[in-house]
Formats: sequence, structure tokens, C-alpha cells
Amino acid sequence: MVIDRPPTTWGAVAAFAVLFSVLPAAVEGQRPPVTVSAAISLSDCLEEISRAYTDQGGAPVRFNFAGSNVLARQIVNGAPVDLFISADDTQMDLAARSGAIDVNTRVPLLSNRLAVVTLPGGPALVRIRDLLQPSVRRIAIGDPAAVPAGGYAREYLQRLGLWQALEGRLVPVANVRAALGAVENGSADAAFTYETDAVSAHTARAALVISGADAPHIVYPAAIASAAPNRPGAEALLAYLRGPAAAAVFRRYKFVPLEPGA
Repeated sequence: MVIDRPPTTWGAVAAFAVLFSVLPAAVEGQRPPVTVSAAISLSDCLEEISRAYTDQGGAPVRFNFAGSNVLARQIVNGAPVDLFISADDTQMDLAARSGAIDVNTRVPLLSNRLAVVTLPGGPALVRIRDLLQPSVRRIAIGDPAAVPAGGYAREYLQRLGLWQALEGRLVPVANVRAALGAVENGSADAAFTYETDAVSAHTARAALVISGADAPHIVYPAAIASAAPNRPGAEALLAYLRGPAAAAVFRRYKFVPLEPGA
């Protein structure tokens, strides 16, 4: 399995395409690889699932992890992708409107929950309004204009009437893992991430996990690309991701597998 991390600059979409165009063809007797562009919050669990999938005879899987907004733009601009897994419907809709994904293959794959993470010994947070205390000076958040986790957080804070009060403390970053990293390197006192990111954190912890009637409804949709170089491989992998073996791993990382129509 090869794991490809995308460049941070948007101008590197062409480089992404060239990378996959020059990869050697599968050797005789080996299944061609499946290329998956997936939300960065899925990186740890998908890497584990793909190892099990390949060990059980599935095709090799190559990942491109990034913010869903970056991935959607890459796909719209022709990146050679077999399967797209977004952290929200908005970015999947963007790809769908361009014709870059096969809408007939689109399924709701997973759900998640927002969390607020801090370092041990950091600000004491019992409820979301505790972010207003003076000790919380900087709050990292995925850019709400583009990053699904940031959009979910903004939606939640607006519903509670807290967005304007906290907006001056919010520090927009490129994706949810960057928000987590800002807490772990000390440049932010707290961050909005997913509950699943806290599971994989090195030092940060989930001080608050957002649930209840006001919590955003988070859906990770998956779909096969219209121009998928390896459509049969994408179909087989997507079926595996919706099966019981993958579901057990997703649950261990705090994701919630969804049924069709969820």
C-alpha cells in the first residue's frame, strides 16, 4: 500500500495527476490498485482497514488524504481517482454538479461527532459556553468557508448564539488535523475537531464531545468517480467499506457506520 499525502498548495493538482500517470502498471498476476481520495479525518482508520482488505486478497489501495474541499477541486479538475469519500455532502455535491462522480454510486458511509480538544491541564471545559472564559484566547478551527468540520462548528455555534462572541478568537486552518496540531504544538488553547481525531491524538484530549438536539448532523458520503481508472476495484472496495469487518474498525475509531438513506 502506498499512501500519498497531497501538497499544501492548490497549484499542485497537476502534480497529483502526473504522479499517478507515471506509476508503474500492476505486475502480472497482481490486481491493479484502487486510488482513494478521502477526508483527512479518515486517515488512521482507512489505513488500518486497507491493510486488512489487501491481506484478505483485495486490491492494493493508494490514498490521497486532504481536506474535503481540496479533494473535491482535484477531482473536478481531472485528478485520476477511483473513489471519493468526503466529510460532508457539500463537497460531494460540488463534485456531483461537475459530473466528476457517478451519482448512482453515492452512499452515506459514516457519521461522526464534533469535539473540542485541549491539552491536559489546559482550560477547564464543562460546557460549550466555557470557551468564552478568558483563558481560552485562541481556538483553532477548519476554515468554516471551506472545511467541513469548520462549517459544522460554525453551524453549531450560530445555533447557540455564540458565533459572534467567539469569532474573534477563532483561528482558521487548512483542515481538521491542522486544528488538532495547533493545540498539540501550543499555538491554540482549544480546537474544534471530530471526536475521531481525539482518538488518534498524541497529547490532546476531547474536553467536550458535542451531542444532543443542537449538534450538527454529520455525514461522510462516498461515491465512485465517473472516470475511475479502476471502477471494478472501486466497487469492490466500497462494498468492503460498507461491510461488517470495516464497520468494526470504524466503530473503534468512534465513527458510526450508516445504512443507505441515513
